[in-house]
Amino acid sequence: MIGMLTGRLVETAETTCVLDVQGVGYLLSCSRKTLDAMTRADGAQRVLVETHLRQDAITLYGFCDAAEREAFRALIEVKTVGPQKALLVLSGLTPNALAAAIAAKERKRLSEVKGLGAATANRIIDEPAMQKWAVGRATPEADGAGVADTVAPPDDAVSALINLGWKRIEAVGAVSRVRARLGDDAALGVLIREGLKELAPR
Repeated sequence: MIGMLTGRLVETAETTCVLDVQGVGYLLSCSRKTLDAMTRADGAQRVLVETHLRQDAITLYGFCDAAEREAFRALIEVKTVGPQKALLVLSGLTPNALAAAIAAKERKRLSEVKGLGAATANRIIDEPAMQKWAVGRATPEADGAGVADTVAPPDDAVSALINLGWKRIEAVGAVSRVRARLGDDAALGVLIREGLKELAPR
């Protein structure tokens, strides 16, 4: 199994690229964001790889960083979300923005990803495993564009904690304590993350 490649970018297409590794060209399927990052870089590049084996093909998926590969692995576990749809999601949203959208149940934002659709967006958001993946990763985007940068009403944070298996009274208490400590303008991702810490066994 191939987990990483280091080589020279020699060709890109809409969803793929070819990486020359010591004279061998590896065809990688990538998100648009990874392809853009690779195009901007100079010299030899390190690409993280997820190898998928089927009876009729070996497909290599390339990622510019571990966060994107982790998000890809989480997405393809959702029913009917295969590797290609996962790449569509990651072409439209960074891992942080995706985590924030899932944690906040921003169905409209996810359904607006080109080629995804409302049904698949809802399936991703409603998948318990995706909710667990999202909590703790819904941190503000460096460019200020993430959902977690916005102030969220406490009900959103409470709902997220309930979806993760906590009782409403426990979730309400945890979020209330966090808001009392951090202030009413705490972002959604912070409320959820700190709320989980409040609920953790001591």
